[in-house]
Parts: sequence; C-alpha cells; structure tokens
Amino acid sequence: MRVAAVVTGNPQRQAQAAADHPGVVVHPSLQEMLDAGALDLVVLASPNDQHAPGALACVQAGVPVVVDKPLAVDAAQARDVVERAARAGVPLSVFQNRRWDSDVLTLQRLLADGELGDVLRFESRFERWRPMLSPGKRSEEAGPGGGILLDLGSHLVDQAMHLFGPVRDVHGEVAARRGGADDDVFGSLEHESGVRSHLSATAVAGAPGPRMRVLGMRGAYLVEPLDGQEAMLRTGRGTADPAYGLVPPERWGRLHRGDEVQPVRSERGRWDLFYAGVTSALTDGTSMPVDPWDAVRALEVLDRIRAASSAASRPG
Repeated sequence: MRVAAVVTGNPQRQAQAAADHPGVVVHPSLQEMLDAGALDLVVLASPNDQHAPGALACVQAGVPVVVDKPLAVDAAQARDVVERAARAGVPLSVFQNRRWDSDVLTLQRLLADGELGDVLRFESRFERWRPMLSPGKRSEEAGPGGGILLDLGSHLVDQAMHLFGPVRDVHGEVAARRGGADDDVFGSLEHESGVRSHLSATAVAGAPGPRMRVLGMRGAYLVEPLDGQEAMLRTGRGTADPAYGLVPPERWGRLHRGDEVQPVRSERGRWDLFYAGVTSALTDGTSMPVDPWDAVRALEVLDRIRAASSAASRPG
C-alpha cells in the first residue's frame, strides 16, 4: 500500500505528512479528498464521534473504508453504517487490531490444545494510573464519543466476544472519577457458551492488575504485561523489523495449576495481519479481516453496560 493522500487542517500535521510521505497530497477535509478521487481505500482515524459520518461519506463515494474502533458512538448508528455499506456494495472493516495481540493469540492456542479445560472466567484489563486529565485531549472530555468505555472498552468487549462468542447477559459499572468523560469502567458478561468475562478499563488504578487471567477446570493462564507492539511502533520499530511482535521469555505468560507454574511460550503479536487481510479483500475479493457486524454487536454490549450502570445508579 502507498499513502496517496492525507486529511488534516493542522499546519504542523500537514508539514509532518509531507515529510513522512514525499509526494503525498494533503487535503483540509475528507470530502475534498473524496471528490479528488483515485483512492482504493480510506482509513478513518478521526475522533470517535466523526467515525460514522466519515464512513458514510466514503460509502457514498464508493470507496472502501477501514474505520478505527469504535465504528460509531452507539449500536444504532453503527448498524446504519453497516447496512448502507452492504446495500452499496462498499467493503467496510473496523480496526480491531488487538485480536492479534500476543496474549490473545497465545490464549487461542491454549484453548485449541485443551490446556485450560472448560473455561469458567475470562478476566481482561486495560488499567492505567493517570489521575489527572490531559489538557486538550478530546477523548477525555465529556460529550459524544468520549470516554474510556468506547475507547478501551471496544477492545475488551471485541476480544471477549471473539474468544468466547455471543453475550446473553450484561452487568455494568461506568463512572467519571476525574470530572471529564467516563474513565473507570467494569463490565461482567455472561456468554452463551457459559463463560463469564470480567472486563476492566480505568485511568485511576494506582496498582494495575494483570493484563489477563483465564480460569479453567484444568488450570489458569496469567499474563502480566501489556502486548508490546504499540511500544515498538512508537519507537519506530515497524513490521519490517525481524523482532517485531516477538515476546521475550521474561514477558511470557504462565500456566498455573495450583503450586505448579510453568512459563508458556507467547505467540508473536501480529497486528500486521489486519492490513494483509484488507489487501487480500481489495485485490482478491476475500472477506475483510474484521466483519463490521462484529463491531455492531460489540457496541450493543457497550450500550448495555452503560444502560446497566445508569439503571443501578437511579434512586429506588
């Protein structure tokens, strides 16, 4: 893939785009870029409340589109986008890259090998210690599309449903501890498979819990650190680096059976497989790597978490 055009009205970002991608065309608006034509794919990484309108503009222009998560601010809006894309025959996908985290891929291997037996509970966390709001950070401001439920919660729910299937019952706790958007979230999901998922996303955890703990009848899988791909990318170590996505042994998860503990070789993190799948879909007609209906179903669960929290907080 080659970056042909970038949309930004920020002069500094315009200069950065030109420096990073010589010859790139920079547009001040999405519509201007779409009107210019000659695009095979648009990637939307705009603020959350602009995802659905931007996706619909791409669908109307007939241009395939990848939307960052969440696809929309609620399930109804997401459903409208997916239905319109389907009617127009425009390929659409959602960037749920954390399906290809090393811990998720390793857990899939353990489940397939029967190492955990019947799974009872899946605990998944994105917990941070950021007790102060970040000035000017839009995602932390109260308003449409803001908050940690739609941000990290989208990953947590997508991973849980990807691993353990549809959800039949939901309990939720959503709070704004720092005075902005919601920043402290817990969701308990009962899957149709019988597995319970306990999902936590918070910015106010002075002692963050383990990234993942999975309890099964034959043992438990425990992972402490966060997948390292984002950190690698931030330091310029992209997918061309032979070490990209590899997990050193000291960061491997562990398989627990009471007092018996053994390290478990971690699968390589493979966020790059998402865009390999997009390329295949556009050139060979295969399915997009993430079904957009999965994003709708995940937002239905996120809506239910918010609604359950609101109901529990009402007096009487």
